Amino acid sequence: MATAILLISCPDQRGLVAKICDWVFIHNGNIIHADQHVDDRAGLFLMRLEWELTDFSIPRDAIGAEFSQLAATIGLDWQLHFSDRVSRLAIFVSKQDHCLYDLILRQKAKEIVAHIPVVISNHRLLEPVAHNFDINFHYVPITPETKADREQEQLELLQKYEIDVVVLAKYMQVLSANFLQQFKEIINIHHSFLPAFPGANPYQRAHQRGVKIIGATSHYVTEDLDEGPIIEQDVIRVSHRDTIDSMVRKGRDLERVVLARAVRLHLERRVLVYGKPGELRTVVFD
Repeated sequence: MATAILLISCPDQRGLVAKICDWVFIHNGNIIHADQHVDDRAGLFLMRLEWELTDFSIPRDAIGAEFSQLAATIGLDWQLHFSDRVSRLAIFVSKQDHCLYDLILRQKAKEIVAHIPVVISNHRLLEPVAHNFDINFHYVPITPETKADREQEQLELLQKYEIDVVVLAKYMQVLSANFLQQFKEIINIHHSFLPAFPGANPYQRAHQRGVKIIGATSHYVTEDLDEGPIIEQDVIRVSHRDTIDSMVRKGRDLERVVLARAVRLHLERRVLVYGKPGELRTVVFD
C-alpha cells in the first residue's frame, strides 16, 4: 500500500500537530504513523508523518503544491516522499568486501528495498563480486594528480545510472568539496564510535589506549571529515585479551549491521537532518 511521508522542521509553536494532522484529515487521509520531537536547545519542532494514499482526495502529483500553502502559513521546512518510489543506490568500495556483500545480500532478501545498479571502486579487486550479482562495475583509479578528473567521471556515472544515494561501503578515499556540492545524499560507515578515533587506523589506536568498548558509526558525509550528522551507531565490548586482529574482526561485524541499519532508515525516510552548517544533527524516527 503506497503512503506519503512528510518530514518537517520549524520553530516550535502551539498547535502544530493539530494543524498538520487536520490537513491530512480534511483531505481524507488515514494517518498510519506520526512521531514528533521538540529540540529545546534549538527551539525546533521536528516531525515525521505518514498516511495512506488510498482515498486521499489530492492527486499524488499535486500533494506538494497543496501542502506548501499550509507550510507557508506556519513557516515549515519540509520534504515529501512516497513509500513506493524505490531508490537507486551506488555502492563505492575499495578493497574490503564485508559491507558490500552484506548490502547486496540484504537487498536480495528485500531487507533493504532499493535498486543497486552499480558498484564503483578505485581498485579492481571486488569486480567479481559485483558481476556475480549481475551488478555493473566501474573501475575508477584515483591519484592526487587525477582526483578532480576521476571524481567528475564518478559524477557522470551517478547521473548515467540515475542514482539517488551513494553508500561508501569502506571506500578509502576522501570525497572533495566539489563532489559533495554536486551530490548530497552520501552515507558512510566509520570503524569507530565517533567522535572517538576519527580518521585512519582507529582499531590500532583503540588497542593502544586499552579501550574496553569499540564501535562503528554510520553518518552522512560532509566536508568536515568524519563529522557529518550521525544516523546509527553500535558498540561491542573488548578486553585485554583482544589483539588488533580480533578487534578488527569484531569491528567488521558491527560495521555490517550499523551500515545496513543506516541505509534502511534513510530509505524509509526516518532520518531528519537539521541545524546550521557545521552543527548538523539528526533525529531518527525509528
